[in-house]
Amino acid sequence: MRVPRTFVFVDLSDFTNYTAAFGDDAAGRILSAFRTMVRAVASERGVRIAKWLGDGCMVVAVDQNDAIGFVLDLERRSADVCAPLTVRSGLATGHALLFEGDDYIGSAVNMAARLCDRAEGVEALMPTMHIERLPEGVTATSIGEIELRGFPGPIDVVQLSGVPLPADTDASDLWTRTPFI
Repeated sequence: MRVPRTFVFVDLSDFTNYTAAFGDDAAGRILSAFRTMVRAVASERGVRIAKWLGDGCMVVAVDQNDAIGFVLDLERRSADVCAPLTVRSGLATGHALLFEGDDYIGSAVNMAARLCDRAEGVEALMPTMHIERLPEGVTATSIGEIELRGFPGPIDVVQLSGVPLPADTDASDLWTRTPFI
């Protein structure tokens, strides 16, 4: 089944060097704090953590604005929690094959992963051609065309920044609502 989604890959920059310098226990503490924070932000923004990838993860969103809000909230909140490490990310939107019910295969998935690999420091990279509409409070700054391994030509990319509006995820009345309203 092919489904439209926004895919996000997130990675803790310099995690391997941090582990070598400070040891497994220190790295484990940062990774634990990072994963706790990712779970919280994903829940607040209504996105799904598709899989953990060592010191990173793949996130899937039905709504592009939720994915953008997730990335920018995560960047901001990780500044203290993950210091001295930073969070980098890549986002891409498109149709992908939902494979065996819990994995995704497609160009948008691959592009998000490659963009995350290219991001440096605290960067959230996204192809210009995939932007549907930026959430209020978010800006996109062109960084130009870049080559991505596995893609036939240069991709025009932007860096996302800003503070998106808080997510509207008030679920306090879910248990008191009449079903199917």
